Amino acid sequence: MRTTTLASTGLTPSAVVLGMMRIADKSDDEIRALVRAGIESGVNHIDHADIYGHVEHQCEERFATALNLTPSERDGLIIQSKCGINAAGNYFDFSAERIIGQVEGSLQALRTDRLDLLLLHRPDALVEPEEVARAFDTLEQQGKVRYFGVSNHTPGQIELLKTAVRQPLVVNQMQHSIAHASLVAAGLAPNMESLPQSVDRDNDTINYCRMANVTLQAWSPFQAGFFQGSFLGDYDRYGALNGVIDRLANSYGVAPVSIATAWILRHPASWQVVLGTTTPDRVRDACRGADITLTRPEWYELLKAAGYTIP
Repeated sequence: MRTTTLASTGLTPSAVVLGMMRIADKSDDEIRALVRAGIESGVNHIDHADIYGHVEHQCEERFATALNLTPSERDGLIIQSKCGINAAGNYFDFSAERIIGQVEGSLQALRTDRLDLLLLHRPDALVEPEEVARAFDTLEQQGKVRYFGVSNHTPGQIELLKTAVRQPLVVNQMQHSIAHASLVAAGLAPNMESLPQSVDRDNDTINYCRMANVTLQAWSPFQAGFFQGSFLGDYDRYGALNGVIDRLANSYGVAPVSIATAWILRHPASWQVVLGTTTPDRVRDACRGADITLTRPEWYELLKAAGYTIP
């Protein structure tokens, strides 16, 4: 599998990231089979969040219990987690105390002494950059977090954090798929007011991240809209798109999910694809997409088939 380089870190994570959002109710054997499928396919990057599960840190704890990693196995993985959402109270909290406390909880649940990456999980409208900086400095100095990033942040929100945070913010995790492609589609139709696509909902995040050496991670890479279900195999809503995907999958000798993965990774921005599946075979198929380089005509044909305009 291809890898990418996170700027200023020396880390070389896999292009595909194994997300642990849905493992709370899985057995130890099922979790081990899922992770094994990823590792055997070249995945070395694991994604967690403090809120994943029915209670805080549950999925992190389930992962640690099932895997029971040896020190060398732990060293072979890049483990990231996220914090900032208070799910019980339905609000965001980027205070230093909250960030530090949640990281302590994640470390305990994961049975590890450090996170390789910590991401701020969605923006906090009440963010005080000095509070974030205090938390990041403390966690870095204590060796509990190696590198830092964000998720779902606009360029302005990242720049605001950088007024106080001295560590590079090396990752921005954003929702992105062929059927949820405003990150790239808006830039194709600037100043075309008759096209809804021309509205920049993301403040040119993709180009900002390219210029700032921020790696983009695509979450819900097979979802249509905001948790509106997978577009793969949905011929009622996405018949044209699935027709092109099926044809390309047949041409490349892979599953449709491989093509959906390859489409994201074909963009020259530094992308990773964060999987949310708990099916080992789907993990393997998605990982095969990391070894496919779609042609320009194929990439644009898929975007157009998803309903976007190529002017």
